[in-house]
Amino acid sequence: MPIAAVFILTGPPSQHKRVVRMNRYLSPYLVCVAFLLLGACESYDFSVNENVVYSPAPLFSDFEAADNTLQKCLVDAVAGGKITQANQLKTLNCSQAGVTNLAGIETFTGISRLKLSSNSIRNIRPLGTLTVLEVLLLDDNNLIDTIPLIELPALRELDLSGNPELLCPASSSLVALESLTLPAHCR
Repeated sequence: MPIAAVFILTGPPSQHKRVVRMNRYLSPYLVCVAFLLLGACESYDFSVNENVVYSPAPLFSDFEAADNTLQKCLVDAVAGGKITQANQLKTLNCSQAGVTNLAGIETFTGISRLKLSSNSIRNIRPLGTLTVLEVLLLDDNNLIDTIPLIELPALRELDLSGNPELLCPASSSLVALESLTLPAHCR
């Protein structure tokens, strides 16, 4: 059975209704194409008769990191993930970025996987508020102390290798971990 669409034609002679019949097999394809085109426009406002009927949520921007390279990494992650709220950011990779200061990362309380390998980080105190953090890679930094990590209840994987000045943590302080990689001088 063909599917019909009704169009109202304007102009002379008086307005007429015209019924256009489409093949029932062609119509689902047209619907799919329409949805694909609309999906590609998700970052645009949609208007009907000059009235906005849809406006995408703005990206999250209410944060400031003390370190410029961390700020850039966070801005890129927010844009790439189309993050509209701080707790939506789940994964962050700022490896080899030159990060020295983590102040400001505590805003993103939803981070569960964090890769900060090969930076120059010494102080990890801001990580103490990331209570859903499960995987933390801090290899090849300048860490000295792991005390803030004791407060992370969900942490299950931790890499601290390549931190030559690290005060070796007591084995009982990180017992909940499934995987722990320590620097050579702590083994």
